[in-house]
Amino acid sequence: LPLRVYLGIPVDFLDELVNLGLLTGFVNDMVKIGSVKILADGSLGARTAALKKPYSDKPETSGMMLYTQKKLNRFILKAHEAGLQLAVHAIGDHAIEAVLEGFEKALSEHPRKNHRHRIEHCSVLDQKLIKRMKRLGLIASVQPHFIVSDFWVVDRLGRERARWTYPFKTLFKEGSVVASGSDCPVEPIDPILGIWAAVGRKEFVEESISVEEALKTYTINAAYASFDEDKRGTIDIGKSADMTILSDNLLKVQSEDVKNVKVVMTIVGGRIVYFSEQFQVGVQ
Repeated sequence: LPLRVYLGIPVDFLDELVNLGLLTGFVNDMVKIGSVKILADGSLGARTAALKKPYSDKPETSGMMLYTQKKLNRFILKAHEAGLQLAVHAIGDHAIEAVLEGFEKALSEHPRKNHRHRIEHCSVLDQKLIKRMKRLGLIASVQPHFIVSDFWVVDRLGRERARWTYPFKTLFKEGSVVASGSDCPVEPIDPILGIWAAVGRKEFVEESISVEEALKTYTINAAYASFDEDKRGTIDIGKSADMTILSDNLLKVQSEDVKNVKVVMTIVGGRIVYFSEQFQVGVQ
């Protein structure tokens, strides 16, 4: 593949990873072991994300946790003690609270700096949960295009909880590291669409972020989330020549026009791996 791969290993293989002594960062600069992936709950779309209170449009359910607190704590502690990074899928506020409890316990029993553990999605938050995430040094690994695709979120959660769903601006203000991804194939893989979704919110606009902040989540913050900020994430002397050339300057187009910006060239390690017809015509 002409791109770099940071592998998420399912928690089902945690024992094998630990027994083999494989750590986050193992293999090479193109393919390496990243994090241990745990699914704590389900999804908002299926009403299986674990909430503290019932769903507004289906009050007979509050979603579901996939593990007991005891088992979740045990997984987190084992991976943490082994020196592995964790990426825990937690969407509902109940699931996020349970995951925070697991991390608090692990860090209390086995303090470790620069662990860079991540909560994947961390969708339904509140100010207390955000502050706890920051205190624990957890990375908010988010997928901005959910803002567009979860158009039913107010009906599903009610306005009070919907206000604190995908609160990117507040996460920034509290000093958390926010790293963005796509959640492909559930969502489109195109990061331009993710940037567009993050900056052009139609509801709860107070949680919109600037294009510069959105770019940061897809570049230097994403590099930080994979322990690569010294190698990638910005264009600097001494870093890998991983670059993307766009058809327009994202900092100058209107927020609603961001989605129309196209990738015209992709460079990985100084090698051109993608060349659009548009760019070729422009060169001619």
